[in-house]
Formats: sequence, C-alpha cells, structure tokens
Amino acid sequence: MKRLAPCLAAALFALLFAAAIAPAQKKGESQLRTVHGTVVAKDDSPVPTSIVYLKNLRTQVVQTHIADDSGHYRFSGLDPNVDYEIHAEKDDLSSNTHRISSLDGRKEMDITLRVDKKKSEK
Repeated sequence: MKRLAPCLAAALFALLFAAAIAPAQKKGESQLRTVHGTVVAKDDSPVPTSIVYLKNLRTQVVQTHIADDSGHYRFSGLDPNVDYEIHAEKDDLSSNTHRISSLDGRKEMDITLRVDKKKSEK
C-alpha cells in the first residue's frame, strides 16, 4: 500500500495537470476567426472563380482565395486582435472593400461581396 500511494498521487497530479491545460488550448483555438461568404453579381447570381483579397491591416500582408463554382470563399485561422479589409475582383469588376474590425467579437463572419463596379471606379 505504501508503494501504491506515490503512484496514485503522481497519476492524480498528471490528470489534474492535463485537465488544466486542455481548456487553455481550446480557448486559444476558439479565439481564431473565420470569414466566409459568397461573391455575387448585381443580379445576386454567384460569380465563380472571382478572386477574394483579405488584407491584414497590421502587417499589410494580403491573402487571396479563388471562389469556387458557387462563388463561395473562406479564410480561417484569423487573428481576432487584427483589423482586416476584404474585397473581390472578377475581370474588370470589383466589390466594395469591407472592413473587419477587431472590436467585432464575432468568431465567424459571413460577408457577401457584390462585384458591380469597374476597378477604376474603386
């Protein structure tokens, strides 16, 4: 019994340690943001193969995504403490630029991007 007590204490400590770390890891993962949506034309029809630009306003790094056949796009793993700008382009058309604020607490955002004006008008 004397030998069993240290083993049980060590096992209990390991379980408590693992239980304390698991929520912290999940919390860090759940804080990341996702932005998704659809690129559409004036008539609300999807615009496949349009290019969606997501600009990190802190680092000025731009990520791109090519919309699928239904006009859908998705960016995940985004830092919730950074502001972003997002817009879409297809041929000579462009959407308005939308700002994604770090003050907006949503973890998942659905943004429809309407390509309806000439790039030169932007």
